[in-house]
Amino acid sequence: MTAPQVLPSLPPATFPAGSRAALPIVLGYLFIGFAFGVLAQTAGLSVAEVALMSLLVYAGSAQFIGVEMLAAGAAAPAIISTTFLVNLRHLLLSTALVPSFGQNRPVVNALLSYGITDETFAVNASLLRGRPIGPAFVAGLHITSQASWIAASVAGALAGGFAGNHEALGLDFALSAMFIGLLVPHLRGEGARSRRIAALVAAATAVGMGLLGQPSWGVIVATVIAATVGVMVR
Repeated sequence: MTAPQVLPSLPPATFPAGSRAALPIVLGYLFIGFAFGVLAQTAGLSVAEVALMSLLVYAGSAQFIGVEMLAAGAAAPAIISTTFLVNLRHLLLSTALVPSFGQNRPVVNALLSYGITDETFAVNASLLRGRPIGPAFVAGLHITSQASWIAASVAGALAGGFAGNHEALGLDFALSAMFIGLLVPHLRGEGARSRRIAALVAAATAVGMGLLGQPSWGVIVATVIAATVGVMVR
């Protein structure tokens, strides 16, 4: 008989507790948001436009893609459709958090869902483990995270003209580095085998879709296939 799994204690359902839980995200966003602001400024966006993009879009990968497409002169429909496809994964992220948010009123969940990103999902999933918690904690986590993202992106836009060679500074790799940092801790510990297999399947699928000339669809296809494989292996 195996020993019962001991779950970490549920954090207090308060706004300050959620803000404290956001600290790892804030530290990452300070660098990633700054990198986005610099790249957006060089693509021709004003400081106000960078701030509005971080406020209204608030999706790191989609914002990086959107800025790159703007710099390349892509048409608005192409930018909108591409970022929409990339962000479709948020449907899966939101579904996975239903056990923790299901007791809230629909209007509350609609507001909380605006702050779901890959990073806030990772923190929610690792701390809550499907256990219900009050909306104040989630609001603290989400609002603190987005506030740091907006501040960092604005700072990057203001400093964009003085950043020099962006490629030499590695700013274009900042987002990928953050995702790697989020992934690695989940590849250790109990039950890591299924997560490692899912990660390998996701990487192989995404690379394959990229080689086929479908990088936008690659995120969605890799997510669905890897999640399915992970559940089957587990």
